[in-house]
Amino acid sequence: MDESSFEFWFDFASTYSYLSVYRIDELAQNHNIRIKWKPFLLGPIFNTQGWDTSPFNIYKAKGEYMWRDIMRLSEKYGIPFTHPSQFPRNGLLAARVSVAFEDESWVAEFIKSVFIANFSEDKDISNEEVLSSILNALGLDAAQIITQAKTQENKDKLREETQLAADKSIFGAPTFVIGGEIFWGNDRLEDAIEWYSKL
Repeated sequence: MDESSFEFWFDFASTYSYLSVYRIDELAQNHNIRIKWKPFLLGPIFNTQGWDTSPFNIYKAKGEYMWRDIMRLSEKYGIPFTHPSQFPRNGLLAARVSVAFEDESWVAEFIKSVFIANFSEDKDISNEEVLSSILNALGLDAAQIITQAKTQENKDKLREETQLAADKSIFGAPTFVIGGEIFWGNDRLEDAIEWYSKL
């Protein structure tokens, strides 16, 4: 068990992950914490619970509350938010890119840009051209990166990461993992930071 790491598990379709992605850098820097960005897919985890889509779509009242809550929190944090015309969007390719290049210095900015495209600009993040535009804007070779992300080896890597999330008893996003401790939800980000700082 590695108690020295601060893992941030997220899904690109997750509204509350969007809020945490926007907030985590400043909090981490203030506490000298290096974030391990851990993309995974909620779909397979939801499937094990008998859901074929987001619970926010399945349970109407819960979904209506979530959208209102996201609007309130976005205003509170000063985070731009636009209700996406499609929810949840398919973040598979974006997750594959993030897993393939998890150790690169640009991956955090790529992740944030994809979330902004989805939840601020209402862009289809499953579209390869949208992701290519983000990568090119970061001064990267989008074609080469996406080709590598699509290799079978990398597809298997993302599948293994999603299984690892399940093995850690992660059931939603965002989830922050420090050693054996799990903190679920955007509203637990500060608690996770505080826990880590006391180690």
